[in-house]
Amino acid sequence: MQSSLKTILYQMQVLTAKELIQLTRDVMLMIFVVWGFTMDIFVAGSGLKIELEDASYVVSDLDQSPSSRELIYRFKQPEFRLDGVEDNDAKLMSMLDHGTTMLVLSIPPKFGSDLAKGHNTSVQLLVDTTNSVLGSLAAGYAGQLVIEFAMSKAMEKMRMFTGSGRSMPGVDSAHIMWFNPNGVDKWFVPVTELMTMITMLSILLPAAAMVREKERGTVEQLLVSPLNPLQIMFPKVIAMTAVILVGVTISIFGVLQPIFHVPFRGSYVLFYVLTAIYVFSSAGFGLVISTITRNLAQVGLVVIMFLAPMLLLSGTWIPAEALPEVIQWLMLISPLHYFIDVVFGIMLKGVGLNVLWESVLGLVVLGTAVFTIGLLRFRRQFAV
Repeated sequence: MQSSLKTILYQMQVLTAKELIQLTRDVMLMIFVVWGFTMDIFVAGSGLKIELEDASYVVSDLDQSPSSRELIYRFKQPEFRLDGVEDNDAKLMSMLDHGTTMLVLSIPPKFGSDLAKGHNTSVQLLVDTTNSVLGSLAAGYAGQLVIEFAMSKAMEKMRMFTGSGRSMPGVDSAHIMWFNPNGVDKWFVPVTELMTMITMLSILLPAAAMVREKERGTVEQLLVSPLNPLQIMFPKVIAMTAVILVGVTISIFGVLQPIFHVPFRGSYVLFYVLTAIYVFSSAGFGLVISTITRNLAQVGLVVIMFLAPMLLLSGTWIPAEALPEVIQWLMLISPLHYFIDVVFGIMLKGVGLNVLWESVLGLVVLGTAVFTIGLLRFRRQFAV
């Protein structure tokens, strides 16, 4: 029994080494892996922003009063950038149509005098929402600035009549932001891209390793070898998991921390263990793909078909609560849905299994089911 176990372990060791050697010989795939864990994350973190910055706006100030200038001054950098003053309505609409400005702030005549007399007045803000995300952010920021301006003017009027602004009731809102107190989007975007790359390569590499056997004709040698499907499949998953964990290490210590200053508040050991479990979970999809494809080109297309729903159902960009109930149930079959809680929980929150156990349980259950399906399909293929 002990001799048999040693033989099995030796076979697994040899096959794992074989998979690593074969992967290093595939130059294009190695370039893609290195790019995915380095430059792809750097580009995503540097180029993709989810905060409003330098939103261009043009002013039509028909009042030219101190109050109108004070309001315009509130629209300042880094959120807004003044691109000029224009009073011609046709030119203003043309600028919006051609995309040369995002916002047009129109201040009517007698704006300042109406405020001084306590009369109701209004300003008009035209927003180009071709990019709905940036347009909504710009409108929200602008609305907040106008509210603050109106409140300051109301306080001035109260001081004029009462001699003190304290008699005016109000509510002070004090915000405490946890885990990312400065709202730095560079802590979110590159980490999200890292999880996307882990997911993609967890599916792609095992599938490519199996299909490579078909393309090179070595699958017949495996068929006649004294190995069962699990002994053939498991070393491929182990080898690709090791490659992905090395890539994750390079990403964390070579990109996320030195360039984007992303903190790591939790346990490294727990993070790597749960990442390995996630890779095994996603590898089941790769094994299923390998049984229905015949070459690497087909693998790439099918991986995209699997990856797109996983990303959309993960809750990365859209919270689960904002989705229809049917979609919320479908999110339970996306491994990335659980892995997001694990990664952000460990890296940014510093929590442990006492908090993440539900996500880990879902990851293990789903991963076991998917891996079993991949093994059964793989065994059926060998039986044929």
